[in-house]
Amino acid sequence: MALLNYGNPIRFEFGAVKHLPEALAKLGIVRPLIATDAGLRAAGLVERIVDTLDLPEPVCIYDATPANPTEDAVTEALALYRSAGCDGVVCLGGGSPMDLGKAVALLALSGGPLDQYDPLKGGNKRVKEVAPLIAIPTTAGTGSEASMGFLISMNDGRKLTFVNPQFLPKMSLCDPELTLGLSPLTTAATGMDAITHCIEAILAPSDNPPADGIGLDGLWRGWRHLRRAVEDGSDRQARWEMMMASTEGALAFVKGLGAVHSMSHAAGRLKSLRLHHGTLNAVILPAVLRFNERACARPYVRIRQAMGLPEGADLAREIERMNAAIGLPKGLAAMGLSADLIDDMLPHAVADLSTRTNARPIGAEDYAMLFREAM
Repeated sequence: MALLNYGNPIRFEFGAVKHLPEALAKLGIVRPLIATDAGLRAAGLVERIVDTLDLPEPVCIYDATPANPTEDAVTEALALYRSAGCDGVVCLGGGSPMDLGKAVALLALSGGPLDQYDPLKGGNKRVKEVAPLIAIPTTAGTGSEASMGFLISMNDGRKLTFVNPQFLPKMSLCDPELTLGLSPLTTAATGMDAITHCIEAILAPSDNPPADGIGLDGLWRGWRHLRRAVEDGSDRQARWEMMMASTEGALAFVKGLGAVHSMSHAAGRLKSLRLHHGTLNAVILPAVLRFNERACARPYVRIRQAMGLPEGADLAREIERMNAAIGLPKGLAAMGLSADLIDDMLPHAVADLSTRTNARPIGAEDYAMLFREAM
């Protein structure tokens, strides 16, 4: 039996951001770094959050987080954190600002370089302390507000996953109100990210029935409400359900993920393309579902039930239909990936942490086949 640990406090409600001053005070943060991105600042959301605070000094803001956070961006944000005398991090945004903020919180108290904390190379033994961190998601997909992991695109071309219980936010504020302004395309891509997290967590082979139950509930909510959220972004119930599906996906993937994420990470590290993680997951998922099917007869039954599908329904085909209905690309080629990039991606997919918890053993030849099928 896996270690059962659902660890950080999460306020989940419309208007949850009003609790930010209370959370800062509880954690003793008086000089936070707000890790966010330029889009959220331009939309006025950062100032909206800052206006809720009553701090003795101006708030320090890092808004240059790239779509796939890089080691260079982490270094830049850390320098700002230190020069401003910050004592904690508030992550405001989707998965990218939350991942970057977690990396800054780690390096602020444990020191660099970042790659020494690679869990596949014993890095967790080197984690000393992590600065207090509050997560405020503005999308419903990544679930990083409930996750002990983060991903960074390293300068050497790798996309590394860092996992440690100390990386859990000390407090998360999940406010579905913040997602009401998301575009249909962003809603679709992040929503399929959440659904992929739920499915891959359920299929991960470790024995953790509570995580399976959470993943199945997240899938039930996400599958029924994603189209509603895409078609009507002001649908408050659909937005609440999608944010809950996102949070539950992260709670479930304490079990691990699988080949979809290994492939998505391998493709997402390509700096020239700047591909969206959730869209990659959505496009790759059908091929991996077909590959894993022979090893997953029992969990596929429960997944079909959660999705409200008839017995024996083709899960991969249902995902393809959903992708088409919500306006996502049909394949990797439509996202700009070409077959000549497969050889470059293969070693990264094989080495990815998620490969270890795929539902079925998988190697380089399998990944080559799956990349071709997902094209």
